[in-house]
Amino acid sequence: MTDTTPPPASLRLRIDAAALAQNWRVLDRMSGSAQTGAAVKADGYGLGVDNVMPALLDAGARTFFVAHWSEVADVARFVPAGQIAVLHGVANLAEAAYAKATGAIPVINSVHQARIWAEAGGGNCHLMIDSGMNRLGLEPSLVGDPAVQQLQVDTLMSHLASADEDSEQNESQLAAFRDVVGSVEARQLSLANSAGIALGREYHFDLTRPGLALYGGVPRPEFDGRITTVAYIEAAVLQMRDLQAGDRVGYNARWTASEPTRVATVSQGYADGFLRSCGASGALHHNGTVLPILGRVSMDMVIVDSSDSDVREGDFLSFSCDLPQVSKASGLSQYELLTVLGNRFERSIKTG
Repeated sequence: MTDTTPPPASLRLRIDAAALAQNWRVLDRMSGSAQTGAAVKADGYGLGVDNVMPALLDAGARTFFVAHWSEVADVARFVPAGQIAVLHGVANLAEAAYAKATGAIPVINSVHQARIWAEAGGGNCHLMIDSGMNRLGLEPSLVGDPAVQQLQVDTLMSHLASADEDSEQNESQLAAFRDVVGSVEARQLSLANSAGIALGREYHFDLTRPGLALYGGVPRPEFDGRITTVAYIEAAVLQMRDLQAGDRVGYNARWTASEPTRVATVSQGYADGFLRSCGASGALHHNGTVLPILGRVSMDMVIVDSSDSDVREGDFLSFSCDLPQVSKASGLSQYELLTVLGNRFERSIKTG
């Protein structure tokens, strides 16, 4: 009988659940008396909801944020839907009906959404105020609209645009948010994302909403030495090859050997979140040896110089997931480095 069980994946993504839980606790302490939630949108920032939710729950998180209604079901396998907030709100009656059916809480972002929510029967919701980012959120001038005033608001919130910088925009957004607070009846207030937590107590209010820093991101210097790496990537060597001087590597022959060079072709490419900008000055590692990337990253593969290592076909090479370091080298944001990871990884909890 033929065994149709898939063989082990040639890409591994190990999640350090203990580090994730510890990062939440650090952010919770930094949040002072405010409660600390957790953003788990984009499949737990690319690490997998199944992997991140148990660790966050064990650490103490009880309020979770997603962006799309399609993300609710996965998170609701771990917590009651009433603990899940959907940031995109209700764009139509179908989304409002789904919110009512599941109990997930919509974040109302406009008068239009407020009217949709009322037409669907209303009930518990959050309200996002645009305090200066001009993305999603109700304009402060529209707070007095009857549809908004009739909302049953649990959390009045806004979102900081430049909290990762020492920008005057932080203070202006804080002031704009405070100006609205007295105009809307709400059970609690929320402004700070990960970086906003580091701005201090006046930004914390009742609930903070960390995301990136939970998963090992360091958006501000205040997190240095306090937030630890959560994700670890490994990719298998598919083939070894001995090159001679003059041999060219990869698409468009961007690298040419100047001397005999032993190279390894590795099972990771830009379809796996290893974008071409990561390859410009990047490297993989094997038993402490650095293996520089040669030529352009392909969709499914990358080629590295293995001349100084004992690497063989079938071995796994590691890629640093020190997000601030890789971000600086590649020019990609720390958010992008995590959320562009593809679905070909075997995701599992890291032990030992």
